Amino acid sequence: MKNLFALFTKKQSLIYKVFLFVISTFLIIYLLPKGGQFKYNFQKGKPWQYENLYAPFSFTIKKEAEAIEKEKEIILANAIPYFDYDATVLKQSESDFKGLLDEVFVDSLYKTSKESAVRLGLSITKNLYKNGVIDGVYPYSEDKIVYLKKGNEIEEIVYSQLFKKEDIPKRIIANLPENASEKLQDLLEKSLFRTIKPNVTLNTKLTEAAKESEIKAINPNRGIIEKGGRIIAKGEVVEGDKFQILNSLKLEYQSQVWSASNYYWLLIGYSLLVSLVFLMLFLFLKKYRPDIFHNNTKVTFIFFNIFLMVFLTTIVVKLDAKYVYVVPICILPLILKAFFDPRVGLFVHVLTILLLGFVVPNSFEYMFLQFIAGIVTILTVSELYKRANLFISVGQITLVYIIGYFAFFLIQEGNIQSMELERFGYFILCGLATLFAHPLIYFYEKIFGLVSDVSLLELSDTNSKLLKELSNKAPGTFHHSLNVANLAEAAANEIGANAMLIRVGALYHDIGKMHNPTYFTENQVNSINLHNDLDPKESAQIIIGHVIKGIEIARKNNLPDRVIDFIRTHHGTSLVYYFYKKEKELNENVNSDDFRYPGPVPFSKETAILMMADSVEAASKSLKEPTSTKIDAFVEKIIDGQMEQGQFLNSNITFKEIETIKKVLKKKLNNIYHLRVEYPE
Repeated sequence: MKNLFALFTKKQSLIYKVFLFVISTFLIIYLLPKGGQFKYNFQKGKPWQYENLYAPFSFTIKKEAEAIEKEKEIILANAIPYFDYDATVLKQSESDFKGLLDEVFVDSLYKTSKESAVRLGLSITKNLYKNGVIDGVYPYSEDKIVYLKKGNEIEEIVYSQLFKKEDIPKRIIANLPENASEKLQDLLEKSLFRTIKPNVTLNTKLTEAAKESEIKAINPNRGIIEKGGRIIAKGEVVEGDKFQILNSLKLEYQSQVWSASNYYWLLIGYSLLVSLVFLMLFLFLKKYRPDIFHNNTKVTFIFFNIFLMVFLTTIVVKLDAKYVYVVPICILPLILKAFFDPRVGLFVHVLTILLLGFVVPNSFEYMFLQFIAGIVTILTVSELYKRANLFISVGQITLVYIIGYFAFFLIQEGNIQSMELERFGYFILCGLATLFAHPLIYFYEKIFGLVSDVSLLELSDTNSKLLKELSNKAPGTFHHSLNVANLAEAAANEIGANAMLIRVGALYHDIGKMHNPTYFTENQVNSINLHNDLDPKESAQIIIGHVIKGIEIARKNNLPDRVIDFIRTHHGTSLVYYFYKKEKELNENVNSDDFRYPGPVPFSKETAILMMADSVEAASKSLKEPTSTKIDAFVEKIIDGQMEQGQFLNSNITFKEIETIKKVLKKKLNNIYHLRVEYPE
């Protein structure tokens, strides 16, 4: 059990990567469509590139989406509405009419008797309610057939047969006897207007249900292809009916109606392909980016972003596949480039697009556009901390999408008449979504503890709290740090290292000297040297201690680990030579480890450059009457000495790059001291 625990502790990083590999594979497979994959790729308007294709099984030809939409429109236009007829309203209206006439009828005013007027009014009322009085005006033509529901019976009538209240005067005139007076007509009109109540209302629920029923009854198929029948011949252009038949066959392959055996084989196939993609990523990181591979946080960050892109795309495709280009896939290489480098960004982008090929429709077109857009992202986005650069790059990416889609449309359709301009709007939305990279980078920095160029730019501000404190407590050290930053940045630019990172590292590399600033010569304002009263070993420990103190101050102020690395490594494992020599003069048996910095030695080009620039800048202050020859000689001596001590063995820097750095440092120091090449007398 103890041995097992020890093995687990020793291999925990590898075990975590295996777990991450398995869980990522499982999650991606869960998102992928669970249906058969059609093994042929075809495009509308392009020749069939395979051998003659015969139907592997009988299948139905699906109607085009436009045809089904037209059928729906016809059904909705011709749908017969249902109206409810309330028979109780008639009796109530008759009763109200009788009561009203009893109140207002005066025999002396009319030639007709009250009984005759009542009979006439009731007759008109019954006539009005024969098919019913409608409760409003509906957008139907007069000859539109409608269904009138009376109890459990349904009558078919014409919409014009339903009576409207505004037609009462016409109906009264039609039913009055020829000798009827105008006063009687006026009395009946006013009375009926008050007593006639609508008894026919539109049954919306029943009408909509009938529409839905008819729409559901639409046959999505328009024919059958029998097994063995030829679908398309080699070289034949995929268009019209052929294109629709091939799409129908593809849908059958992707149908969810699979047996359990098929389903399990499908999962095995997905598992192998997704595992291959992630295996390639691990191998790439292990061979070309070992620093990322051995950092589980960074590996997790990369896998999380791959899953996020697949998840977002899957959700959008399920909602409506036409919005698939709104998903800002190019944000992936953009963010990875900001935290790592362009090569990692492009490689991960390519692998992610390969996975998305299983999810999206028209996978060839989608993958082509995303590959090109990803390459443009890597080539155009530089110095992300400059906001204008991001806007310019997003504009270029959007333009590439639009040009690529336009080209595909021309190839597939052969004209521009049927082009949907809204598709270009999706690309513009995608570009706008890509601008979300800046806040997303900030979010990732807080969650995963990573550092981007945007954060480095903020840290390089000399008005920041920590650098202000350094300039107040140790002004000499602050000035030295600025000089080192300028030297190191120039050298980094010359060999293609991360100039922004090295500048920030140089600004903070000596913050530990704030603890005892007067023990360092650059901060001594008079000739008094506090080390004269100390033992050489004590002095050496104070000098060495500025590295440990610097790490403590950096952690207290939440400086990123990438910056702390410069504090930790800028002296490597070198000796505090002055005090070591002084101790040796007093005591022959000196333990050199007491005068040696704890290390580690630089493990990147940037930390190696800082060591060289720091040593050279500090030593240049001790030069008396500096000349170009003296500067060249002492730069060579210092850097060659560091190489002999093995300080650069882990920093992945070449001899050629070291020689280039030497030339830059010599040139910069000559400029600082305003020296020219010495001419012979």
